[in-house]
Amino acid sequence: MADWEKAIDLGNYGQSNRHWGGMHINPAVFFPTAFISLAVILFSLFAPKASADLFAGLRSGAVAHFDWFFMMSGNLLLLFCVVVAVSPLGKIRLGGKGAVPDYSRLSWFAMLFGAGMGIGLVFYGVGEPVTHFTSSMAGGPAAPLGGAVGDAQAARSIAMAATIFDWALHPWAIFAVTGLALAVFSFDFNMPLSMRSAFYPMFGKAVWGRTGDVIEVLAVLATIFGLATSLGLGAQQAMAGIVYLYGITSSSLTILALIAVMAGITFMSIRGGIDRGIRILSEVNMWVAFALLVFVLTTGSTLQLMGDLATNIFNYLKFLPALSNPVGRTDTGFYNDWSVYYWAWWISWAPFVGMFMARISLGRTVREFIAGAMIAPSLLGILWLTIFGDASIAQIVAGNGADLSKASLDTQLFVLLGTLPWAQVTSFVAIGLILIFFVTGWDSGTLVIDTMTAGGRTDTLLRQKTIWLVAVGGIGVVLLLSGGLTSLQAGAIATGLPLTLVLLCMCLGTLRGLLALHRNPDCGGEI
Repeated sequence: MADWEKAIDLGNYGQSNRHWGGMHINPAVFFPTAFISLAVILFSLFAPKASADLFAGLRSGAVAHFDWFFMMSGNLLLLFCVVVAVSPLGKIRLGGKGAVPDYSRLSWFAMLFGAGMGIGLVFYGVGEPVTHFTSSMAGGPAAPLGGAVGDAQAARSIAMAATIFDWALHPWAIFAVTGLALAVFSFDFNMPLSMRSAFYPMFGKAVWGRTGDVIEVLAVLATIFGLATSLGLGAQQAMAGIVYLYGITSSSLTILALIAVMAGITFMSIRGGIDRGIRILSEVNMWVAFALLVFVLTTGSTLQLMGDLATNIFNYLKFLPALSNPVGRTDTGFYNDWSVYYWAWWISWAPFVGMFMARISLGRTVREFIAGAMIAPSLLGILWLTIFGDASIAQIVAGNGADLSKASLDTQLFVLLGTLPWAQVTSFVAIGLILIFFVTGWDSGTLVIDTMTAGGRTDTLLRQKTIWLVAVGGIGVVLLLSGGLTSLQAGAIATGLPLTLVLLCMCLGTLRGLLALHRNPDCGGEI
């Protein structure tokens, strides 16, 4: 247990003995994660069927035995954020009383949302509401909460509530817990920007040794697989859009070519750093996404869709207790295939998104951080899902949605846009939106992985960052080509399971750190 009366002792963590080949690394984290990443790539390349079967088995096993654990953990993390935000601890400023934010609220929010789940919303924004609606109309285990057989209005309400549940408060609370922990211990206690720092209150100096190395390796592996899942989804949907619009044949070669082009753009973004890379791309993407959203809103039933927004929020809150129930579920198809998978995916993303959130949040109060990282993105996500989801369901109810119902997940967005004016233009814009989200996610994820494997350093060499850019892209490619969506999902779930325990423990460390700051705001690195 850390001695809270003495100055924090970092030992030799991050010192000169961590230089290798001109790079700044933590060998105990860098080499294990690099080796495992290479092993996964080679295994998937040389034994694609065996690797696909292995990942499918990991996915089914984790979901079958730990579905309740994923859901309960998500509930606890959300509760933690709410309690901290409304308590006096929410007034604490990250970095001290005199700290000033580095970015405007608009830039800050754009980067938070772009790094968080932008690409996932574009991929699932049409497909998930449509899937839940058709399942609810049919009933059975795949229908959320049992559905509403034959009742289109009730089925729509349940479908949208279930979709919003998967994308609103819970996932952003998972990210916020991680980001808050990293920000508090980095900015207020002068510790490395590293997952292990949040465990100092519980383990003391042991976090700078093997205990911390294990935490970091789990976090890096989860980040790699979670990010690879998103990149795989983005590449799959962008390719599907190109095929749908221009009739180009989709093949392994065309997918590799697309990813290679995006890798080059991502490399240039990494060279530009946060200010000249991610920030600019995130702001561009936010405005493009907003323009596409406004287009769908104004070319559809505008008043109806705006009314649906309030209705969907009400239904989400109404069904929230039932949807977040971790035991005794009869809607196992929805629960396991959607919610539990999402929770594992969000948790696997937590180190990546949380660390990026922390890096750009100096000078925000704890309350402002939680609101910006949890409430604001949730509202924007609900708006996106309402516009695209309800517009799609309306097409089906009106009898014009046969193509939507039959289309695959990765093409449903383009099928919807095809029913509206200027379909060629908006579909082209949608592809561009996906690709920019693709780059911002890959860029910010690479920077975070590099930081975690470099002992918390953010000033590493470009070639060091390039190693992780290639590793993440490589895993995304081989999983996508060998096992498709199942392998991508399995990788996220398998790595998210052990990381869930890490996040729950981080809450305890963060609480102790915040309480120490509350008692002595000027502790200046002493706990």
